[in-house]
Amino acid sequence: MQQDPSPPHVPAAAPAPAPRAADDGGPARRPGILRLASAALAGTAIEFYDFFVYGTAAALVLGPLFFPSFSPLAGTLAAFGTFGVGFLARPLGSALFGHIGDRYGRRPVLLASLLLTGLATVAVGCVPTYGTIGIAAPVLLLLLRFLQGLGLGGEWGGAVLLTAEHAPERRRGLWASFPQIGPAVGFLLANGLMLGLSASLTDAQFTSWGWRVPFWAAGLLALAGLWLRRSVEETPQFRALAATGRRADAPLAEVFRGHWRLLLLTGGALAVGYAVFYAVTTWSLAYATEHLAVSRTTMLACIMAAVAFKGLMTPLMAMLGDRYGRRPLCLAGCAASAVWMFPLVALMRTADPLLMTLGFAVALLGMVTMFAVVGAYLPELYAPRIRCTGAAVGYNLGGVLGGALTPIVATALADGSGPPWGVAAYLTAIALVSLACFARLPETSPLAVQKRTGAGFDAMETETGAATSAAPV
Repeated sequence: MQQDPSPPHVPAAAPAPAPRAADDGGPARRPGILRLASAALAGTAIEFYDFFVYGTAAALVLGPLFFPSFSPLAGTLAAFGTFGVGFLARPLGSALFGHIGDRYGRRPVLLASLLLTGLATVAVGCVPTYGTIGIAAPVLLLLLRFLQGLGLGGEWGGAVLLTAEHAPERRRGLWASFPQIGPAVGFLLANGLMLGLSASLTDAQFTSWGWRVPFWAAGLLALAGLWLRRSVEETPQFRALAATGRRADAPLAEVFRGHWRLLLLTGGALAVGYAVFYAVTTWSLAYATEHLAVSRTTMLACIMAAVAFKGLMTPLMAMLGDRYGRRPLCLAGCAASAVWMFPLVALMRTADPLLMTLGFAVALLGMVTMFAVVGAYLPELYAPRIRCTGAAVGYNLGGVLGGALTPIVATALADGSGPPWGVAAYLTAIALVSLACFARLPETSPLAVQKRTGAGFDAMETETGAATSAAPV
């Protein structure tokens, strides 16, 4: 396949060299990168808390409260439909905030996206139910979910570039994995609060007002995140671009014109991670409580244990990515996901907490084998001038393909009394598609790129990234 055309490179006069992090991540540099990575992790955790708390509420209470005239199945599908709107908004958010990140800096993205998502989440907790304001209730829910997705779509690109562009080359996978730990932390915060409320309140209290508390708590978390990010430094690569006048005027147009195949491949490659994660954390919660008579508290505890395991494994997998490369881990994660989906459904059907937790944990291990390294992988596919837009749009396109529809499709496929083998087949098919997409992407680890081109991540000053300029996609 021929390489996508790219605009001709116009050399800048006497470009200032990009400030480089120490290659060995020595003691002089570690305190700074640790502080930056911690700020990225904290903000990402807060934004994903906002996003996940809605998914849990959609699985448990939003159907009867906002779609009361529907049957139980139709109400759940409608609630998951509003859940999916957040994923549709995420690529739009990544395009909007990616433009800001590539034109005005990575730092403004971190602050604006966190503020938008936090405000939208608090507002969800204040929306009256259908019984109070009628059709306006689900309409407001839909609008606020869209704003949540818009903010989260911008968060990921800013957070991973904050760490990836400050990190030493040989440790980039590890440091760029810190934002990837954020989703696990955010999920545990959201579901831990839901679990505590579910265990301490009666069903009537939880349905009446208890489910709103986690949404209100998002306001305090957003303020904490803004405080942590207030003094974050701009990245070396963007400072170099600004100093030499090499910022992209229209980064989204440049990405679409020169890298549209790469966008489609990265979106398809990441789809399985989203599909598996939301099948485990959202669909299984609704399925087990409605079809298997497993208590809400038990299911939340099983899922939280598996997600905690995922979070703990993230830095380990990222270090393996630094040692063996990004692409091999992604291929292994896709293959493991394809093999495990039928055992996952079989273990969940037992309704045994230990067996369900095992099934969920292994499924998320396959997912995190891929997602631990994408914080380094996706930015390495793009040049600095379009990196915030390209990496974020590709990442969030995977969310649309794999995350938006999975709870809806899985709920429809699982309707009935028999085992939901259709869900397993659906997830296996997505894993195979993602495997094929990863097989078409190049390796981007610093050693591989230097062998092919003689250039590294910090030195990429052309309009096409070192990795994509060396290998067709």
